[in-house]
Amino acid sequence: MATLELRDSHCKPCKKGDPSLGAEQAAEYLPELHPDWVLEDNATAISRNFGFDNYYQTIAFVNTLAWVAHTEDHHPDLEVGYNRCRVRYSTHSVGGLSTNDFICAAKIDALLTKAV
Repeated sequence: MATLELRDSHCKPCKKGDPSLGAEQAAEYLPELHPDWVLEDNATAISRNFGFDNYYQTIAFVNTLAWVAHTEDHHPDLEVGYNRCRVRYSTHSVGGLSTNDFICAAKIDALLTKAV
């Protein structure tokens, strides 16, 4: 799935027992995202660190990310500090990565690209 397709797609509900993406599938999606996204935990999650100039910019980013999470009904784990935010996606119901994780990451990438 190409970058444009990811960011223009929408998350689909996953239920317990649905299969997660394998490491090979996850590795195929990864190049569609900004190069700062990394696979972690044996390809069961993706994460990216974002840096900002100040607290206001950090919280504005978090609020924007919350809007994406709400509209897609897919929520990341966040670690927030004064001028940084770490975003980690993993689909808990499948115990690993799903296409939804890559869709949301691509949407965040697109928002930041448009802001520059």
